[in-house]
Amino acid sequence: MILHSPHSPPKDDPGSAANMDLGLLPEWDLRDLYSAPDGPDLKAEFTAVETRAVAFESFRGGIAQLDGEAFGRAIAEYEAISETMGKIGSYAQLHQAGDQSDAERGRFYQDTVERLTTLSGKLLFFTLEINRLEDDALAAKMKHPAAAHYAPWVRDLRVSRAHDLSDDLERLFLDKSTTARTTWVRLYDETLAGTRAQVDNATLTLTEALNQLSDPKEERRRAAAKGIAAALTEKVPLFTLITNVLAKDKAIEDEWRKYPRPVSSRNQANLVEDEVVEALVTAAKDSFASTAHRYYALKAKWLGKKKLEYWDRNAPLPTVPHRDVPWSEAKATVLKAYGNFSKDLSSIVEEFFAKSWIDAPARAGKASGAFSHPTVPSAHPYILLNYLGSTRDVMTLAHELGHGVHQVLAAPQGQLISSTPLTLAETASVFGEMLTFQQLLADAATPAERRALLASKVEDMLNTVVRQIAFHEFERQVHDARKDGEISSERLCEIWLSVQKESLGPAFNFEDEYKVYWTYISHFLHVPFYVYAYAFGDCLVNTLYNVYATKAVPGFEQKYLEMLKAGGKLRHKELLAPFGLDASDPGFWKRGMKTLEGFIDQLEKMD
Repeated sequence: MILHSPHSPPKDDPGSAANMDLGLLPEWDLRDLYSAPDGPDLKAEFTAVETRAVAFESFRGGIAQLDGEAFGRAIAEYEAISETMGKIGSYAQLHQAGDQSDAERGRFYQDTVERLTTLSGKLLFFTLEINRLEDDALAAKMKHPAAAHYAPWVRDLRVSRAHDLSDDLERLFLDKSTTARTTWVRLYDETLAGTRAQVDNATLTLTEALNQLSDPKEERRRAAAKGIAAALTEKVPLFTLITNVLAKDKAIEDEWRKYPRPVSSRNQANLVEDEVVEALVTAAKDSFASTAHRYYALKAKWLGKKKLEYWDRNAPLPTVPHRDVPWSEAKATVLKAYGNFSKDLSSIVEEFFAKSWIDAPARAGKASGAFSHPTVPSAHPYILLNYLGSTRDVMTLAHELGHGVHQVLAAPQGQLISSTPLTLAETASVFGEMLTFQQLLADAATPAERRALLASKVEDMLNTVVRQIAFHEFERQVHDARKDGEISSERLCEIWLSVQKESLGPAFNFEDEYKVYWTYISHFLHVPFYVYAYAFGDCLVNTLYNVYATKAVPGFEQKYLEMLKAGGKLRHKELLAPFGLDASDPGFWKRGMKTLEGFIDQLEKMD
C-alpha cells in the first residue's frame, strides 16, 4: 500500500502576519471519496476489496504458467484491487491530516493502515513472482496486448529485482511496518501538531509561530524564533529517539536488501541513476558561494546589518510595504498565470477551486506545510494548504496546483502507471511556480515592488535548491553516523548547524538555540532522502523554462502537456528528449543554477 502525498519543500516561512481578513477560505469535501469514516459506502467497499484480495491469492505460485492474455488479466485485477485500497488509504490519510490532534481520527487512520497492510500482504506474492521470471519467459508473456499495456509498470518493477527478498521476509517487513515506521512517524506527527510556542504573551501553534518569522518587524521575528526554539528544545529527547529508531530501522532493511548506501533505495525508487544525483548535489554545493552566500550578504546590507540573525533569513525587504493577499486575488493571479501559458491547464486549475478540492485555512491540529495528494485515478487530487496571505503562500498555491494538474493529466494512465518518481513529480509544481512568479513580476507596479518579488523568488529558489541540498547532506551524515551506534542529541544538533553554516554562508550569525531546528523537518522521517527531489525539480524547471522563454523548441506547450500526461510511462531521458535536454549531462545542472545566479545578478544591479 502506498500513501503518497508530494509535499512542498519544508519551510519556516509559511505566510504573513496572522489575524488578517483573507476572505472566505475553501475547505475540502472528502465525501467525493466516502461519506464518513463509519459510512456504509466505505464499509461495503472495504469488505468487497478484502474478498477480491483473498480471491486473487489463487494466482499464488502460478504466475510462471500463465499465458500472455491471462497474465494481462491478472495485472488488471491487481491494478483494480490496488486502486480501491489506494482510495481507502487516501481517505484515511486526508481525514487525519485535517486534525492530527484528534485521537479518534488517529485511531481510524491506524486501523485503516493495519487492515490495508494485511491486504497488501496477500498481494505481495504477485510482484515477487513477476520479478523471479526469467527475461525470456517474461518477454513472451508481454507480447500479448493485454500484458503489453502494463510494460512501463513491469519495467519499473524489475528495477528492484536484485533487492527483493523471500516471500516470508517481504511479508515480515510489511507486517511489522505498522508497529515500526508507521507508528513512530505517527507519534512524531501528533507530537509536532500538539507543539505550542510561547511568543510574547501568546501561545501559538508551530505553524503560526513559523509564520511570524516572515514578519516585517524584527522584534516579532526574534520573539517567534526564540519561542520556537524553546518549544522544540523540549521535544529534542523524543525526536532524537525517533530519529535513531527510524535510521536504524532503515539500515536494517537496507542491509537485508543489499543497498550499498542509505540513499541508494531512494535513487532506485526515483528511477534516477546515482551519478545523476551526485552531479546535482555537486553542482548545488559548488554554487553555495555564488548563490546563497552572495545573496544573503546583499540582504544584510539591505537590512542595515553587518550580519543577519537566523530569524532574518525570510524577513521581507524594508522598503516595500507589507500587504496581505486575499484568497480571491491569489486565485485570480494563479489562474491568469496558468491561463497565459495554456488554457487546458487553467481549466483544470479552475476545477480545484470550483469543486472543493482545496483545504486552505490554517487550523490548530491540521497538518503543517502543504501537499497535493493524488488519491487514485478514478477520483481526483486534494490540496492541503495553510494559507496566511503572503506572496509566498500564493506561490505555494501555484506549486501545489502544478502537482494537482499533473496528477489529473496523468490519471488516464491508470493506477499502476500514472504515478511519477519524486524527481519528476516536482516538475509541474515548480514550473507552475515559475509561471506565477513571472505573472507577478509583469504586474508589479513599481521598481521597488519588482525588486521585492525578485528577492522573494531568489529566496524561494534558495529554499528549494540550496536548503534542500543542505537537508540532503544532513540526512547523509545522520545515516552514516547511525552505523556507529545511537546518535546523541548533541551530535544531531552539531550536524545541523554545520550544514546550515556551510550552505547559508558567513552572512549569518547562528545563535546556539538554532541547533534544534532540525526537529521540525518532517521529511527526514516521512520519506528519507526525499528532499533532493526538490532541488532536482527546481534545476530541471529552470532549464526547461529557459527553453520555453527563449522559444528554442517549437510547440513547447503541447510537448509540455504530453510530458505531464505520460505519468510514469517514460523515464526522465525520454521525457526531456523532445526539449533537447539531458539530465545525465553535468552541464544540465550547472545551467539550472545559472538561472538563480542570473536573478541575483539582476538584484545587484538594482542595488
